[in-house]
Amino acid sequence: QVQVVESGGGLVQAGASMTLSCTASGRFAMAWFHQPPGHEREIVAAISWVGQNQWYATSVRGRFTISRDDDENTVNLRMSNLKPEDTGVYYCAVHSDSLGFRVPLSGHDYWGQGTQVTVSS
Repeated sequence: QVQVVESGGGLVQAGASMTLSCTASGRFAMAWFHQPPGHEREIVAAISWVGQNQWYATSVRGRFTISRDDDENTVNLRMSNLKPEDTGVYYCAVHSDSLGFRVPLSGHDYWGQGTQVTVSS
């Protein structure tokens, strides 16, 4: 069983920055998903198992940065210039079968509990 634990989140004003962290019980390809109130969950950023290959949704490209810590089991999501539409629950997810430099955008099989981010206008 893979453990996935998120930290960070909270209430900020529009234009502010915030970092979310996610630690898994091993090194995996990982991703962050965003679920706005009343909407489906969608992937916003992902990183490969090795290297630093990244993918971003159009809505966050240039504002969000996903990176892996030196301990390799922790992935951060640095969110800058936050907008009210970034409000929602953010989930970290692990793709336990993905190896190499590929950045999987679906098929994630272990999830964190979610953390709330609220951006006020």
